[in-house]
Amino acid sequence: MKIAVISPLFSRSPVLMQELSTYFPDVKYNIDNTLKTKEGIIAYLQAMDGAIVGREEIDDAILRACPKLKILSRYGVGLDNIDLEAMEKRGVKLGWSGGTNSNSVAEITLSLMLSLIRNLHIATTLLKNHVWKVNGGSELTGKTIGLFGFGNIAKRVVELLAPFHCKILVYNRTHNEEDVKKYGITYASKEQIIKEADIISIHLPLTTESQNLFSTAEFEAMKPTSFIINTARGGIIDEEALKIALKTGQIAGAGLEAFLEEPTHDWELIDLPNLVCLPHLGGNSQESILAMGQASIGHLREYFNV
Repeated sequence: MKIAVISPLFSRSPVLMQELSTYFPDVKYNIDNTLKTKEGIIAYLQAMDGAIVGREEIDDAILRACPKLKILSRYGVGLDNIDLEAMEKRGVKLGWSGGTNSNSVAEITLSLMLSLIRNLHIATTLLKNHVWKVNGGSELTGKTIGLFGFGNIAKRVVELLAPFHCKILVYNRTHNEEDVKKYGITYASKEQIIKEADIISIHLPLTTESQNLFSTAEFEAMKPTSFIINTARGGIIDEEALKIALKTGQIAGAGLEAFLEEPTHDWELIDLPNLVCLPHLGGNSQESILAMGQASIGHLREYFNV
């Protein structure tokens, strides 16, 4: 059985490599992260029976060129980079587990909330430039938090926010009354959340429906003291509109770890003082790397019965 690991993060974990090789002796790894083109991915997968895929784009052209491929096991939680219809058409099985990195991303979300609202990022930057300016911002306790999407990560964010006694407004396609009771949330419209929230946090997949969900009109409607955070996918926030909103004071600040282009080269955005930015590391804790990797190995083992 030939297995290929496309994800460089998986490929650099000695623990995951050892565990995978225990069950599948014939494995190749993308340690140097050299798979940058569709042609490269096709050449890498062509002789494979199964593969572990990270954020790489897998479309019908790749699947068509790799007829031996029987299963793609997702290292991670999002599926927007995989053509699921093409997989079904080609008879390729999907291995996927939700929630394996939810705590890791939720902790980053909480840290961005605290950094923004308590002015930690700006104060740190000023002090590193030898400017002593005392401005402790506002307390997170008691604030109104607007969550867009209510999957595993957003639910964990609510759990982490419990000691802060925040009011939680949720915009979600479906409404579940059990979640209302369990998490103490209130479902609300997009317009209500934009108008009332002190912090908006995005936890949605990138789809045609969510693309540029936050653009000029939304930033203009937000409170000038409010913040927006995206730990989901780039493209949900219109980055050009965000630059204007941050420069003109339409909103107080933003926290991004997901960008339209990754790695981003939009230094005009990155250099804005009221932006806290991270290189999409939310799901990259040591614990979540192991959890995601072990889940992806488990799907291969189940499929090949080893």
